[in-house]
Amino acid sequence: MRHLTILLALVAAPAAAADKDAAAAALLAQTAGRWQGELQYRDYQSNTWQGLPMTVTIVAQPDQMTTVRTAQYDDGPKTGIVTITTVSSVDPAASTLSYASFRRARATDVGLENITKVEQGADPTHWTIVTTEKRTDGNQVADVRETTTRDGDTLTTLKEVNPVDDDKDVWLPRNRSVLRRIGA
Repeated sequence: MRHLTILLALVAAPAAAADKDAAAAALLAQTAGRWQGELQYRDYQSNTWQGLPMTVTIVAQPDQMTTVRTAQYDDGPKTGIVTITTVSSVDPAASTLSYASFRRARATDVGLENITKVEQGADPTHWTIVTTEKRTDGNQVADVRETTTRDGDTLTTLKEVNPVDDDKDVWLPRNRSVLRRIGA
């Protein structure tokens, strides 16, 4: 979820070498706005996806490489409304995305993802971006892969994990966000 904004910025990586900064600015600008949908997580007992209503606002910054993303969802009566603000910046030359996420009562989450795939579609609203990083997930170190797909006014991000210490090369779905653009 926090990487949605980051991934949107990553589209700049495959831009034409002569004008990649301008391409990044245009792509970031077209993803800025208000989005609504669900944060979905896998219930491993029932083997089904469960969803929480979510809203997201993305603001592209003047440097045209940085975005600020604010996501909110209701995590039930005990926790209430959860707000996560993520500042992300793309370095097209290094093919990386750095981020810092802020959430009440939690330590700041800071990381650096490698942009491993950028697949552009027929127009600027159709593409797929894949990022990976090694980080702690739950109580274990894991490779984390996020695949973000833009299909017109729909934006889906799937987070998968592959625990490092289990000697298996199996990607397990952790969560996903499915959003629809609702405003500029």
